[in-house]
Amino acid sequence: MRTLAFIPARYDSTRLPGKPLARIGDRPMIQHVYQRAMACPEISEVFVVTDDERISGCVTGFGGQVLLTPKTLPSGTDRIASAVEGMELSGEDLIVNIQGDQPLFHPTSLRDLIRPLLDEPHVGMTTLKYRIKDENEIDDPKHVKVVTDENGLALYFSRSPIPFFRDAGTDRVYFKHLGFYAYRIEQLSDFFRLAIGPLESAEKLEQLRALEHGIEIKVVETAFDSFEVDTPEDILEAERRLGAESLRT
Repeated sequence: MRTLAFIPARYDSTRLPGKPLARIGDRPMIQHVYQRAMACPEISEVFVVTDDERISGCVTGFGGQVLLTPKTLPSGTDRIASAVEGMELSGEDLIVNIQGDQPLFHPTSLRDLIRPLLDEPHVGMTTLKYRIKDENEIDDPKHVKVVTDENGLALYFSRSPIPFFRDAGTDRVYFKHLGFYAYRIEQLSDFFRLAIGPLESAEKLEQLRALEHGIEIKVVETAFDSFEVDTPEDILEAERRLGAESLRT
């Protein structure tokens, strides 16, 4: 059994066109993500999956592996599933989805992500949550919130604050969804064949497709946040955080 990481990377971002190629410090963002994935000892191989030759050229330029997929695919998970269908993989292999705009994620968080698939044979899909500490993130639709049942299975993901705390003075706890997924190959293949439903269309969150069709998602709490780059201002913040990280090490 191997664990392979795939990084979906799209050039046509609305708020930051060419986002994967934006430079953070001395290298493009996609290289930061790729190298962090490679630093996780549980990961056997890393691939970037993209629909753009410019991103492909960048990845091969720094020695990375890249797979080209059609532009018509609606989400990163679909892009990965399309790429996996063309590969000769074992049914026991695990697939990890790492968003291409997460240049500062901690490799240990991938260990948290994969663990249920190794320990619980019935689990087919996992993702991560992080307890929100910055209250500004609660109402910000950029930061997706998640609620789970007592077994850690996702009940819903939303750009709105969930749950709603009706009573004043309640100790409000919110969890942010981090954009990482792990799947068994069979579960990924099933997802690829599902129709987009009204909840995914409304929130523009691909993981809701799984919930709408009755697929369980195991949500694992991690101690490591992951900064997401969406705007030019986020590039500056990522550089600041990268510099602080370098000073600590």
